[in-house]
Amino acid sequence: MMPHLIPISALLAGIALLLLGTGLLNTLLALRGSLAGFSEQTLGIIASAYFFGFFAGTFFAPPLIRRMGHVRAFAFFAAAMATCMLLHSLWVDSAFWMLLRLVTGVALVGFYTVIESWLNSEAPRERRSQIFAVYMTVNLLALAAAQLFLRLDSPAAFTLFSVSAVFAVVALMPVVGTRLAPPTLAAAPRPALRRIWRAAPVAFVGALASGLGMGAFWGMGPVFASRAGLDAEGVGVFVTVTILAGALLQWPIGRVSDGMDRRRALALVAAASTAGALLMAVVGAAGAMLLVAAALFGASAFSLYPVVMAHLIDHLHQDEILAGNAGVLLLHGAGAALGPALGGLVMGWFGTAALPLFIAAMFGPTAAYALLSARRAPDEIVDEAAHCVPMLRTTPTVLEMMTPEPPPEPAPAAPAASDVPITGRQPRASAAEAPESPAVPEPTRAAVRAQ
Repeated sequence: MMPHLIPISALLAGIALLLLGTGLLNTLLALRGSLAGFSEQTLGIIASAYFFGFFAGTFFAPPLIRRMGHVRAFAFFAAAMATCMLLHSLWVDSAFWMLLRLVTGVALVGFYTVIESWLNSEAPRERRSQIFAVYMTVNLLALAAAQLFLRLDSPAAFTLFSVSAVFAVVALMPVVGTRLAPPTLAAAPRPALRRIWRAAPVAFVGALASGLGMGAFWGMGPVFASRAGLDAEGVGVFVTVTILAGALLQWPIGRVSDGMDRRRALALVAAASTAGALLMAVVGAAGAMLLVAAALFGASAFSLYPVVMAHLIDHLHQDEILAGNAGVLLLHGAGAALGPALGGLVMGWFGTAALPLFIAAMFGPTAAYALLSARRAPDEIVDEAAHCVPMLRTTPTVLEMMTPEPPPEPAPAAPAASDVPITGRQPRASAAEAPESPAVPEPTRAAVRAQ
């Protein structure tokens, strides 16, 4: 495995450094906005602007990358992001912050698209799943480690904003210095929302609910922790515990979901997420109990999106997977853009505890719908079952990494005297009749990523 990781180590280092900066900034803005007197509704709209930028960037970033090339596009997005990070501290204004967060979301998609298309081109087909797992691990660990920098200084000071910008700029160094040849960026598949609803309505509902709930947490979770009475360091610990719990349990939950009706697995995960959110609403700032609630929520909520992806792939043919996964990304992205604004709105109306209650209101009905669907009819898998892969929501570019090209079919034999046409699905030959040929491994149908 190491010989395959060494050539892409510069790409992994670049994304890790970038996420250290953006992970720190995401939490920092919630704390700094609270100190500036921004209301929950305003903070929610600012967070939604970021996710809307991320959503819009999936359409705008690829043409820019094709026009500039990967390295120059990476430098372009890094400059835009570092500038936005610094401007947050120079002018504390809600409307200005919304614009900055919109630009940051678009730039982050550009970063992801550059890195993921490069990884996709460099990863051998038989190693793509393992490299994708390493990539997801780097993402989650960087986001968790970023929270540790909150203890360096007060959120009101310039220090933490400059640290975020430094990470964004330093992320340029390994990527610009790489000797890897830039890849060709493939066109993104068109989302197939109608096909998703017909094939797997539970995946449709789960993707939208996951976007709404997780978007609300990413955007307003630090605000909730701060309003509950935690200081900056406590907020960092709260976010870190949630992320690490999600990172540790995605793989075991995925393996369990591979051995049962995926709708029941999705119902269990959504129900556990609901329980964790309700516990957060009840305990408030009750020290260790809040961290227990955060761990329960993170361990289950982070697994919802991968299970949704795997359930969808169970119900699609090989040639439909990319378009189906692009549709799930679209649904999740739309939900994530709305989640923080709605979460901030209910917090403003009903108080701090309304945020976890809002998240529970997204995941609870999803659990009930998935369980009801599982009881109504057996789950019929198309072709073969998928494997649930730990992941976060990402760009459409990485979908190709988890849906490898099928191996080439062997050349057809000479036609028999009966002139019967040879089709793609011939009866299996007997052992005596089978020609000797090297075995070709079947492609792995794996679920494919997303924050």
